[in-house]
Amino acid sequence: MTFSLGQRWISDAESELGLGTLVAIEGRMLTLLFAASGEQRLYSIQEAPITRVRFNIGDEILSHQEWKLLVNDVIETDNLITYIGTRIDTGESCSLKETFLNNFIKFNKPQDKLFAGQIDKFERFVLRYKTLTHQHKQQKSKLRGLLGARVDLIPHQFYIAEEVGKRHAPRILLADEVGLGKTIEAGLIIHQQLITGRAKRILIVLPENLQHQWLVEMMRRFNLHFSIFDDARCNEAYVDEINPFETEQLVLCSINLLRKKKHFEHALEADWDLLIVDEAHHLIWDKEKPSHEYQVIEALANHIPGVLLLTATPEQLGHESHFARLRLLDPNRFFDYQSFVNEEAGYKPVASAVNQLLDNQQLTNEAKNSITELLSEQDTQPLFNIIDNLSLENSERQQAQHELISNLLDRHGTGRLLFRNTRASIKGFPKRCLKSIALPLPEQYKTAIKVSKMLPTGTIEQQAFTALYPEKIYQAFEGSASNSWCLFDPRITWLIDLTMQLRDEKILIIAAQAETALAIEEALRTREAIKVAVFHEGLSLIERDKAAAYFAQVEHGAQVMVCSEIGSEGRNFQFAHQLVLFDLPINPDLLEQRIGRLDRIGQHCDIQIYTPYLKNTSQEYLQHWYEQGLSAFTQTTPTGHTIYELIKDDLIQLLATGNNDNGEFDKLIQTTRNYNQQLKKQLEQGRDKLLEINSSGILHPSELLDDLIEADQKPDFTQFALQLFDVVGVQQEDKGEHCLVLRPTDHMLTSDFPGLSEDGATVTFNRKTALGRDDVQYLSWEHPMISGGMEMILSSDTGTTSVAILKNNSLPAASTFLELIYIVEALNTDNAQLSRFLPTTPIRLLLDKNGRNLGANVTFDSFDRQLTPINRHISRKIANTSQPLIHQLIKDSLPTAQLLMTEILLEAKKEMQQTLQHERDRLQALQAVNPNIREDEIQYLRDQQTNFELILDQTQLKLDGIRFIVSTAS
Repeated sequence: MTFSLGQRWISDAESELGLGTLVAIEGRMLTLLFAASGEQRLYSIQEAPITRVRFNIGDEILSHQEWKLLVNDVIETDNLITYIGTRIDTGESCSLKETFLNNFIKFNKPQDKLFAGQIDKFERFVLRYKTLTHQHKQQKSKLRGLLGARVDLIPHQFYIAEEVGKRHAPRILLADEVGLGKTIEAGLIIHQQLITGRAKRILIVLPENLQHQWLVEMMRRFNLHFSIFDDARCNEAYVDEINPFETEQLVLCSINLLRKKKHFEHALEADWDLLIVDEAHHLIWDKEKPSHEYQVIEALANHIPGVLLLTATPEQLGHESHFARLRLLDPNRFFDYQSFVNEEAGYKPVASAVNQLLDNQQLTNEAKNSITELLSEQDTQPLFNIIDNLSLENSERQQAQHELISNLLDRHGTGRLLFRNTRASIKGFPKRCLKSIALPLPEQYKTAIKVSKMLPTGTIEQQAFTALYPEKIYQAFEGSASNSWCLFDPRITWLIDLTMQLRDEKILIIAAQAETALAIEEALRTREAIKVAVFHEGLSLIERDKAAAYFAQVEHGAQVMVCSEIGSEGRNFQFAHQLVLFDLPINPDLLEQRIGRLDRIGQHCDIQIYTPYLKNTSQEYLQHWYEQGLSAFTQTTPTGHTIYELIKDDLIQLLATGNNDNGEFDKLIQTTRNYNQQLKKQLEQGRDKLLEINSSGILHPSELLDDLIEADQKPDFTQFALQLFDVVGVQQEDKGEHCLVLRPTDHMLTSDFPGLSEDGATVTFNRKTALGRDDVQYLSWEHPMISGGMEMILSSDTGTTSVAILKNNSLPAASTFLELIYIVEALNTDNAQLSRFLPTTPIRLLLDKNGRNLGANVTFDSFDRQLTPINRHISRKIANTSQPLIHQLIKDSLPTAQLLMTEILLEAKKEMQQTLQHERDRLQALQAVNPNIREDEIQYLRDQQTNFELILDQTQLKLDGIRFIVSTAS
């Protein structure tokens, strides 16, 4: 190789330096100046990792004065190249010496990289093509947005997610009963809206005590990193005169924060796509004077296109407040309460008729008339005849029933806005088994309690709360914060005995306060060497994850997890089914949350609930109130909070004083029972079975869950992910139990890998493992580590060039092939929704030396298995000597690639038109009989169709990768 001053070279290892100029040759060393980056490099003449820059006829090159030259001829004199051609801006003929090439020239086209000697490693080309093909499949997949969640595959949750997540700006009320997964349903919808590009900016508003729970749920289950906004964060932004709500895409804040005018105004000014409001039943509405919180949410809901409201208590516990929530979703539709009541009354006969159908009863004439009136445009008599014909097969009659119910669902008053599943309609819940343990009151506690009653402090509520925790009273009496109470408290001894009896069982213990949880942990660990994990609010998020992981481990893990009250929020410990409530909360909702950590859909075992309590204390009163008055341990209590508000004063008085001289407690128990029976009866009468059927999706058979299970079991994803980590340079270590430890290394393609911290990460491809291990990341096609890794590959020039050897005795020696990867992708748009019709589509051509395309007959994988990589030095020589042939083959390939692109675009346009037209026709048909179909949904589909057609018409072809192959004898 001959070197001369002024020649232009590029660094093989540091292509980002730009174009280098040879400025010095001294002995056996070369000096290159990279003016674009201001860097200088010294190389050995014998082993310089540099490539001479040489452009070809037909190329466009840029001068140092920023004008472009179309190359018509290339002349080399005294080892320096001069390009002859036409200036594109003026059209005049001129020449350009290589010395005056622009320093910032980069080789973006694969062919330019190939001829400049920037040839990728063999496996990188393979990875790039695999990434393109997998990206194409995922963008087209009907499962898009639903694959990546760390959740059980529960039918009603995924039905709601599938039904709502694909809507434009959905406005719905999620009103499932406690334990049925409203937060998961909301998370699935949010995730799907984000992944498919239907939403980008999301605001979640909720009570302050639920912020941490939502933050963890969104992060752990859906890999969505929300930012909690509070006073401090907002005030910090105001110093720089910045609207804090415009600094993040995903924001979570409390309703109390938005009560403050300045924060509310800035939240309203920000541009949001989706609003989620949890605990929406706390929004008090009155026609004359709505609450401030309601007005805040109303203003936001009027401004934000999509709205999800979450509540576990819909209309049965306040019909007017139920109307107020629907009014937030569609104020034009629900403008007057009395009109709403009248309309609802019209649906009651239909609901009665549906109940007859569901119970396989003969339809009464009154029921038939109600159905016929609602389905006035349809001839229902043939369906009635089939249902009434008892001689027919049950399956045939049932099919007619389902068809009739399905038609009624489309006309149902709030069926499109409201989703309400109940435990009565959803199967799969465990049985709750109560084991209450009455224990004697120690003398130490008796003395401390006696003194505390003589010198009461605080409000009556505070006295009631204190009375439930005799260990705290004793500590105050002793004037010490030590855990000496554990030495004589019979609950500790009983707990140790239970743990020893259940050696092979995981046990979850919940106590109200962190100090109590820590004391229990110490007692179990020091007295019997029991393996215990502890979980409380004083721990960081990482420490909580470690504690939860220690408890979840099957082998060598903790037998016991002790949680403070925060342990009853946001975590899933359903792999355990032994629950100890070391003390009891006064609020029935908190009790239900505690039990709900184990009693949840997907739990496969009955729940054993242990409630140790001290006799002759407030603990005994509270135990019996829950057990005898509410049946709260063995049944869910949707009535609990309402009843508590009704009898709260009497209950607190009793707990604070312990005074039951006149049988007040027995009266309280009876009053509670009466309220409970009345409210439960109202709830059952208020059950809308038609709505429940619509919410569960049982009449809309879907292959979604089967497809998700199949996707979980396919090896494609695991194989690709491991290949990605290998090629990028991420270290992998098998940790057992279906887990893998990933760590960054010094020889990665980039300085960091998306989603992978410096400390590494433990990951799994197994859904079951992920559900039991909060510390393990669940990898899927939609995990940020994978989607980010794919984006990293495709947004760079990694793997765009390759040269390989084909060892095949049946081919003439030195036979050549050119593998070209073109891509068809919509340009100038960030609308991810178009990708369901036109994903980024690779077109692979395999050309022989005569330009014939063999790609249809020889698959990528089968061809790739026959190829052998070669070193970069030989690759450069082969590419340089074959430049004329490669140029000609690329030119000859364009008509074939263009023809294939035309077919792809025609198919995409046809599918898009059919799909969107079908969606429009369905919504327009439903709109005629159901006013809940919004006009803006239909108009959105019209606009989307027009916009997509314009984009498809402007779509172009791009050459993304080149692999040149030469055959040899094996």
